[in-house]
Amino acid sequence: MSILVRLFAWLLAAAVTFATLGPPTLRPHSDLGQDGEHALAFLLVGLAFGLAYRNRRLAVTAIAVALIGMLELMQLWAPGRHARVEDFLVDAGTACIGFALATAADWALARLRANATLTSQGPAE
Repeated sequence: MSILVRLFAWLLAAAVTFATLGPPTLRPHSDLGQDGEHALAFLLVGLAFGLAYRNRRLAVTAIAVALIGMLELMQLWAPGRHARVEDFLVDAGTACIGFALATAADWALARLRANATLTSQGPAE
């Protein structure tokens, strides 16, 4: 299962990279607006990588923020694209929220498992 989650995370990162650096005409558009699209994309990236690399989540978060900054700077050389601090802040911030959601999901699942184990063992005497 872990390999599938990691594969999904990397495919999602590749898709976001293409949408960020590729021709603007090939970028998907929605009713969310530019900031909403950025927020959704990088929230999903953070969540996916947070679930894929549970044991290294803090390091992966730091690396993700650095790579998001590099991705934004690479737009300076991509025709028809532009680098903006606002985009970096939205992208990095929502990726961090995605990582936090992955952490919260792991915590909640651990609590559920602990409660299920206690319940299945019956009352303590």
